[in-house]
Amino acid sequence: MPDVIQLLSDHIANQIAAGEVIQRPASAVKELLENSIDAGATEIQLIIRDAGKELIQVIDNGKGMSPTDARMSFERHATSKIRNIEDLFKIRTMGFRGEALASIAAVTQVELKTRQAGSEIGTRILIEGTEVKLQEACATNPGTNISIKNLFFNVPARRHFLKSPSTEFRHILDEFTRVALAYPAIAFRLINNGTEQFHLTSGNLKQRIIGLLGNTYEKKLVPVEEKTELLNIQGFIGKPEAATRTRGMQFFFINNRFIRNAYLHHALVKAYEDLIEKESFPFYVLFLEVDPARVDVNVHPTKQEVKFEDDKMMYAYLNAAVKHALARYNIAPSLDFSLNSEIQQLSAVQMPETERQREQTQKGYLYNVFTDRNQAHVVERKDSLKAWKSLYEIAQTPIPQSPHQEEQQMQTIPSQGDMYTENSKVSDESSNMLIHGDMLVTTVKSGLMLIHIRRAQERIWYERLLQEWNSQEAPSQQILFPSSYELAPQDALLLNEVLPDLARIGFDIAPFGQYTFVVQGLPSGMPPGEEKNVIDEVIDHLKHEAPDAVSKRTELLLAHMARRLSRNKHAIMQTEGQRALIDELFACSQPEYTPGGKKVFVMIKKEMLEGMLG
Repeated sequence: MPDVIQLLSDHIANQIAAGEVIQRPASAVKELLENSIDAGATEIQLIIRDAGKELIQVIDNGKGMSPTDARMSFERHATSKIRNIEDLFKIRTMGFRGEALASIAAVTQVELKTRQAGSEIGTRILIEGTEVKLQEACATNPGTNISIKNLFFNVPARRHFLKSPSTEFRHILDEFTRVALAYPAIAFRLINNGTEQFHLTSGNLKQRIIGLLGNTYEKKLVPVEEKTELLNIQGFIGKPEAATRTRGMQFFFINNRFIRNAYLHHALVKAYEDLIEKESFPFYVLFLEVDPARVDVNVHPTKQEVKFEDDKMMYAYLNAAVKHALARYNIAPSLDFSLNSEIQQLSAVQMPETERQREQTQKGYLYNVFTDRNQAHVVERKDSLKAWKSLYEIAQTPIPQSPHQEEQQMQTIPSQGDMYTENSKVSDESSNMLIHGDMLVTTVKSGLMLIHIRRAQERIWYERLLQEWNSQEAPSQQILFPSSYELAPQDALLLNEVLPDLARIGFDIAPFGQYTFVVQGLPSGMPPGEEKNVIDEVIDHLKHEAPDAVSKRTELLLAHMARRLSRNKHAIMQTEGQRALIDELFACSQPEYTPGGKKVFVMIKKEMLEGMLG
C-alpha cells in the first residue's frame, strides 16, 4: 500500500492558520492594533476602506523594526515574546503567538514600511499570498505603516461568506472600541472611507469611555477600585439607569486584554439584583489585574477566552467590589455593623441607664411579651381570636341581592365556538371576568377560559403590525416633544439599517448628527415613552440574529416588537379594556398561539371542574 500521510506546504498551512486567526476584516484589525501597542506606540491611526475588504491600514509611531526583523515577522511561529516554555505562563503582551502576520499575508496583499528611531532609512516589503515580491530600503517615518489590501483575494469562497459592509464595519468598530478602551493613554484615530469617525486624544479612562461610547454616560459612571491579595479591580460601572436591554456595553479586561466570561458577568449582574430589570444588562468597563501565572490566555485562537486558577474566588471578589461601589455612592443599600464615630459620641449611647428608665421599660407591653417564657411569638392571642371570629361571622352573613342581580349572575359568556361565530363578542357583564396575576379568567358556557394577558396582547400587536406592514400605509402618531437618543457607534449602524423597516410600521425616526437619532412619531397605539425600550430591543435582536435570519428579518422584527409592546397590563384593568382584549384576540387569524408558538388561552371544561370537586 502506498504511503498516504504527507506534509502540507507552508502556503496551505498558513491558509489553514488564517482560518483560525483571520476570520473577517475585524480579526486583522485586532491583530495589527495589538502589534502597534506591543511596539510601544503612543499614536495609532486606523484607515478602513470598503469595511476592510479593500484596505486595512495601521500607522503607528512605535519603535519599528530592523530589515531582518521586518522579514522574520511574516514567518510562522516567529515571535519576540517567548524564549522558553516558562514564558507562556507570564505573558503580559498582546500578540505572542507569531502567527498573525503570517496568516494575514497568506490571504492578502501586504505592504509593510517600517523604520527604527535610530536609523536613517527604513524597510519596505511587498508580500502576496506568503510570497515575498519585494524587499527594499525606503524613506518612511519612525514606526510602522502596514497596509492590507484585497482580503481573501486568493480564497474567493471565504470572501463570499463575508457579510454586508455595514455588518463587517460594525465588527471592526467592536475591535477598535475594545483596544481603545484598554489603552486610554494612547491616541487613536479611525478613518472610514475617507471620513474621520474617531479622533481620541490621550487621556484617562473616563474621558475615553465618553469619547468612544457617547456623552450619555458622563453622569452615569460609578468608579470601582479594589485591591486584594488575589487581584486588583478598577474601572467604571454604570448606574442602574445606564442599564439597557441590549448587550454589547459590557467590557472585561484581564491584564489589559479583552475577554468574554459568562461566569464573571453573572457575578456582576448578581450585584445589581433588585436594582435593574431582569431583562436589562448593566454597563461596565472593568480591568482585572492578576498574576499571569494564575490565568491561562492561550486556550483559544482569538485569546478572548481564558482559564483562571481559582474562578470561584474571582467571582466572590468581583461581586463584593461592585456591591461596595454601588453602596459607597448611595445607589444600593448596605449594612454597616460598626457605628459611626459621631453616633458613638451621642449622650444616648454614652450615658448609663437610670433606675427610673429601667422601671418604665419593664412596664411596657413589648418587654413583657418578649421576656415571658415561650411568649415571644405570641401577640394578643385572645384579641386576635375575637377578630377572626367577627370576620367569620361577617363572611357568613348573606348579602341581600335584588332579583335583577341574581339574574345577572346566571348569565355567562358564549363558549369558544360561539365566540368565533358571533363576531367574537362577549357578555357585557363585568361579574364574569376576573384578573388573577397574569391571567384574565372568564366564564363560558362550557366552563372557564384562562387567557394569558401579555400573550394575548402580543398576538394582537403582531397582527396589527403585520397588517400595517403589508398595507405600507401605517399611521404615525406625531410626538408633541420629539425625543433624541445618542447611541453607541455600533448600535447606530444597526439602527440605520432598519430605519426603512421601522418607517413602514409607523415610526418616524431621523438621524441627527453622527450617532444621534430623533424620534418624531410612533405607531398608533404605542404608549409614549415606550419608544426607547422598543428601539433597544430591536437593536439587541439585530445584534444576535442568526446568519440565515436576514430573509425572515421582517417577521422576526415584528414579533420582537409585539413582545415588547405587550407589557401594558394597565390597559385591561377596567372592564372595557378586558372586553376589548377578548374581542380583538378572537378577531385575530390565529388567536390560540403567540408568534413564538406559546399558548394564549386554555379552556377548563365544566366536567373537569366538577371532577376536581368530587
